[in-house]
Amino acid sequence: MNEKLLRVGTTYIPVTNVELSSEWYVSKLGAELNYKDADKVILNFANQSIFLVRSKENQNSNFYDIYGKEHFSITFEVNGLSALEAIHKDFIEKEMKVGEIENRGHNGRNFVFYDLDGNKFDVWSELSLVFKEKYLIR
Repeated sequence: MNEKLLRVGTTYIPVTNVELSSEWYVSKLGAELNYKDADKVILNFANQSIFLVRSKENQNSNFYDIYGKEHFSITFEVNGLSALEAIHKDFIEKEMKVGEIENRGHNGRNFVFYDLDGNKFDVWSELSLVFKEKYLIR
């Protein structure tokens, strides 16, 4: 088989209230609403489709590693440290739950943020080289 997986097309995120969550993702993250019904919302942002799927209470996409540390399942990328600092400041001004900018011992810096249901996401200051080359970003 010579075919390869080319990209992640859709990510599914559990939420308890699709109406409130869709408003949050649109207003806080700049997502574009593509479709909405009582059980799901389809949003376009960060170069993919994000489905917000109505789920039971107290569920989210986070998981725990072997040491009991809670992890995010998605890292968003921005183009450089100044972009990371700007979006971090913007999220704080929008009164989102946001962690501090961290040095995790690798290239770039990161911070985490949470949605209304406690889904934890990461933001990294290092845009992938493949993405930069494909979209001619300097």
